[in-house]
Amino acid sequence: MPNPTIITCAVTGNITTPEQTPYLPITPEEITNACLEAVRAGAAIVHIHVRHSDGRPSMELKHYREVVERLRAADEDVIINLTTGPGQRFIPSEDEPSVAAPGTTLMRPELRVEHIRELRPEICSLDFNTMYSGSSVVINTPRNLAIMAEIIRDSGVLPELEVFDSGDIQLANHFIQDGRIDMPALFQIVLGVRYGAIATPETLLYMKSLLPAEANWAAFGVGRFNFPMLAQAWLLGGHVRVGLEDNIYLEKGVLAQSNAVLVEKAVRIVRELGGKIATAGEAREILGLKKQPPRAG
Repeated sequence: MPNPTIITCAVTGNITTPEQTPYLPITPEEITNACLEAVRAGAAIVHIHVRHSDGRPSMELKHYREVVERLRAADEDVIINLTTGPGQRFIPSEDEPSVAAPGTTLMRPELRVEHIRELRPEICSLDFNTMYSGSSVVINTPRNLAIMAEIIRDSGVLPELEVFDSGDIQLANHFIQDGRIDMPALFQIVLGVRYGAIATPETLLYMKSLLPAEANWAAFGVGRFNFPMLAQAWLLGGHVRVGLEDNIYLEKGVLAQSNAVLVEKAVRIVRELGGKIATAGEAREILGLKKQPPRAG
């Protein structure tokens, strides 16, 4: 019998804006509440970015700490997955492309995982993409990824390898072959980001074929591709992800009024296809997370 399906909920991200949807959680309290509501709806993992009070993306340790401490103090069992994505964007100046323009966030890799070393969640993301994104270039060099991967491993945290195209998987596989990433690795396939892998069944099938046989994996599509790719991921044996980071609509033209309603729809789709939803405890067994995270304090 196949393993139950793990649902991850990505509750806020750093791209979705309050102008796009009034239902986006902003403060640590709102983000925590959104995570707990998603867990009650069926999510086993919550993927967390943090923000300033005005809605801008934040990398402040104090914001991460408050969310993590609130979640660890709650009654619900939840697997915490903190992002390490912020700090990778370079915007070239028009007059001198080698000079960073305002909005550049590119920084030393050690700073991007400071909160991982300090808070030690069970999982954290590790982006393997270098790609054009909007007006910026996302840069994740092999050197920087190696530094981050070492700190993540030393912190006892499982890296979720986020891959946006086939070359990202090739790079991640080289890290596994070189012993920088332990097996069974956890991959998250991202589909539908402009200039990344397109969100089609053929693309997902191809990208899955590149993964190590022993790897755990999940996939999601952004925007209108979110639920179709959720179903496709399940059909191919993968785990799934939803949340306001990826998609703000429950259906065409209807804003999702919470992360929980997106999780509830994901639960319905998986169950109607014949699947079973993993609890946090079952997810730990599947991913090899044998222990509860330490309480903050």
